[in-house]
Amino acid sequence: MTATDTIAAIATAAGNAALGIVRVSGPAVPHLLYSVIGAVPPPRVASYHTFRDHDGRHLDAGLVLYFPSPASFTGEAAGEFHCHGNDIVLQQLLQALCHFGARPARPGEFSERAFRNGKIDLAQAEAIADLIASRSARAARSALRTLRGEFSKHIDCLIADLTTTRVAFEGAIDFPDDIPGDILGATQHARINTLRNAIAELTRNARQGARLHAGASAAIIGAPNVGKSTLLNRLARAEKAIVSPVPGTTRDLIEVDTLLHDLPIRLFDTAGLRTSSEAIEQEGIRRAKQAMSTADVILLMTDVPTLLPPHELLAALGEHTPPATPIITVHNKIDSYSHLPMVVGVPAAPHVFISARDGTGTELLSSTLAGMLGLDAADENEFIARARHLAALSLAHLELEPIDLALAIAAPELAAEALRRAGLALATITGSATSEELLGEIFARFCIGK
Repeated sequence: MTATDTIAAIATAAGNAALGIVRVSGPAVPHLLYSVIGAVPPPRVASYHTFRDHDGRHLDAGLVLYFPSPASFTGEAAGEFHCHGNDIVLQQLLQALCHFGARPARPGEFSERAFRNGKIDLAQAEAIADLIASRSARAARSALRTLRGEFSKHIDCLIADLTTTRVAFEGAIDFPDDIPGDILGATQHARINTLRNAIAELTRNARQGARLHAGASAAIIGAPNVGKSTLLNRLARAEKAIVSPVPGTTRDLIEVDTLLHDLPIRLFDTAGLRTSSEAIEQEGIRRAKQAMSTADVILLMTDVPTLLPPHELLAALGEHTPPATPIITVHNKIDSYSHLPMVVGVPAAPHVFISARDGTGTELLSSTLAGMLGLDAADENEFIARARHLAALSLAHLELEPIDLALAIAAPELAAEALRRAGLALATITGSATSEELLGEIFARFCIGK
């Protein structure tokens, strides 16, 4: 694709700063450069120039970079104006460029042009936005892996293997006498099992990346005065919730965004669960139960050391229907009953002994929470991923599921069709098979200038 128009946008954030950047891309870039600075500078060499508008007024002075097509981010002729980071100056420069023939860029249009010109695939384009929006160093590293194309390489290899296997089945349909059906079916069925396992492993890594992208949430629940607000403050490393010995102090949800083991997580401090006739407290309890139903993990707090199952603790609080959400039982106030900080029980239903007041054991709790979310250890194969990537991987795995040995032998045409659909599902991740509607939706969420 070669665009016929030229776009311009401010590429730096609004507000006063030392530097601001306006970027341009399209066939009229040499004309724009000559119109603003009176010259077309040497390619890929930063040079200092005065910037002028259509009336010859001096707007600013700074560095200019020129990237001839196709050796640019977008694959088109492109340029950058580096000036002082003042919104007025940047807007005047943008207006001058538009007067000379550019138009304001849509959100994400530079990245969209890079995609359409084959400079990056769709997963890499999304990773640009994810890298900009990363809320932790780990998320940034994972986004960078995707931006470098590591996630896409795995997808492309899977698509190639799916195609090779499909071609083998289609060859058996066209030339049935060349290879006995039982031998072909057994060989290709083994390859399909390998493909299933590879998709499952990639899905696991992508799911971790999706968690890093979207973050996670944990609802702290329990009876009044078991230390929920103290724990929130401890994990948030700030005094966000009022701590009081008076039961029922917390009446509303308190939300705090923080990082635990480099994972962005939203903590909810909730009203103590108990029977109450007071209207405001009843509403607080209703909201606490709502937080339980939407959180990724529940931190069920108690101030006794007894290892009761979570459903029994919840029943004692009036919750007789245990939620489907994973639960970590947090035994607080170990300083009052002389218990060591520790984690006991199976990973799916751990009990963690802590003192939220002095912080003893809270690092164990953080590690346990990260483990329950599947992020207890950094993985060098971890990629930033999105919900649509997970859906595509799941669909590809689902398409392969019905292909057993009997089907591979008796109905190669059905196996070939399932392999084709699995490949198409994966192709939507990199954008080699994607609708215009999806592209519009993805790039519309980018910031202007990117």
